[in-house]
Amino acid sequence: MRVAITGSTGLIGSALARSLLADGHQVLRLTRGRTVPRPADGSESAPWEPGARLDPAVLNDVDAVVHLAGAGVGDRLWSATYKQEIRLSRLQGTRTVAEACAEAARPPRVLVSASATGYYGDTGERVVTESDPAGDDFLASVCVGWESAATPAERAGVRVVHPRTGLVVSADGGAWGKLFPLFRFGLGGRLGSGDQHWPFISLPDHIAALRYVIDHDDIAGPLNFTAPKPLTNREITRAMGRILHRPTLAAVPAFALKAVLGEFADGITGSCRAVPAGLQKAGFTFRQPGIDEALRAALSKD
Repeated sequence: MRVAITGSTGLIGSALARSLLADGHQVLRLTRGRTVPRPADGSESAPWEPGARLDPAVLNDVDAVVHLAGAGVGDRLWSATYKQEIRLSRLQGTRTVAEACAEAARPPRVLVSASATGYYGDTGERVVTESDPAGDDFLASVCVGWESAATPAERAGVRVVHPRTGLVVSADGGAWGKLFPLFRFGLGGRLGSGDQHWPFISLPDHIAALRYVIDHDDIAGPLNFTAPKPLTNREITRAMGRILHRPTLAAVPAFALKAVLGEFADGITGSCRAVPAGLQKAGFTFRQPGIDEALRAALSKD
């Protein structure tokens, strides 16, 4: 296959590119900036810019486009300006890619356009699947617009899949990449009440699921990219201590998180009990369905 990837230097994008290249597929990295150096790993590259027109010819003879790019949700405090950047980076970027897919003379057969379990908002103890409605907070509204921005490709007959990703368990980046050092130093503990459900997924399972939906032409629409059994922050904290052999006595109250992180703290203390009903119905098998397996996979190269 020939697969184009935006966000190819991020946690998920870089892992996906490595996986594809290792199996002999071709990777086209869509990279921001006018000057795009040729990657050293044998992949190709082409420039793109969210909000600007992407030449549809770039996507001719590409089998799949995996669109992962977007401003990091946890990279900065959520000022009004940065919230706008979070929103626009996703909506403009997705529309740019979707329109290029739609206009290509030989369009890709699938656009895998990222989303997140933030789509559902705070769901408390309620189990949610892909058929549940969107929440009413900031991240939920971003996810709704994010998914809708891919409509041009869908209208043109391109199969569109939206992975609604949970927290990816990896020591190399993302939210979990910030947790591992704390726990290794014995500073880990529950966040807020600890009763909130965290929908997690191992990085290997996430990459395997991306490749699964690319390969299966009968899969379309939103899919929860989460392990089968979401756990509470308290349960995950205990697992981190168990796997790393460290105490987990520390606790950060919700008001302290709010004082340091601002509105972003709501996403940490909020609960989302999302389950992967769509992936399981489609026949996908998780390699690391439990938190212990996911954590060991994340630490396997240490």
